[in-house]
Amino acid sequence: MEIVMTVSDAQASGPRPSLDSELTWLLHRAAQHMHNATGDQAQKHGLTLREYIVLSALDKAPGLTQGELGKTLSLDKTTLMSQLDRLERKGLVVRRSAPGDRRIRIPEITESGAALRATVAEASAAVEASVLDGFSRDNVASLRQMLFAIIGDSEDRGSCL
Repeated sequence: MEIVMTVSDAQASGPRPSLDSELTWLLHRAAQHMHNATGDQAQKHGLTLREYIVLSALDKAPGLTQGELGKTLSLDKTTLMSQLDRLERKGLVVRRSAPGDRRIRIPEITESGAALRATVAEASAAVEASVLDGFSRDNVASLRQMLFAIIGDSEDRGSCL
């Protein structure tokens, strides 16, 4: 049986990457795929992907001020404040004044926030493992090394959130 694809079918599905696609296009599509898969896991537990990422940043780097957290996540002040407001209303984050300057706020993940973050992290790790299931451990390690080499530890000017 031969499947015939019309021009309107091709336009509806959009451009598809191939092995000779630009690296930037392939990285973008891979990031979109992982973003959607991880976002689905966060949503199953009542979070947006952005909320999950904020909780993860607070878990991995406790003690950051709101300004430092915003820089770390490449989120502008308004966006970060709305995320922290939502997380605080859900009881997942509290904001405390900095000991030396009451004007500076330090968001902290609560016990329930940490537990929820861990649950989503576990579900996301399972999805990631499923996506990478066809690759050897060495391939996955090489991919991680290459991505880290591309990203490095420099400050990012934009956000994928």
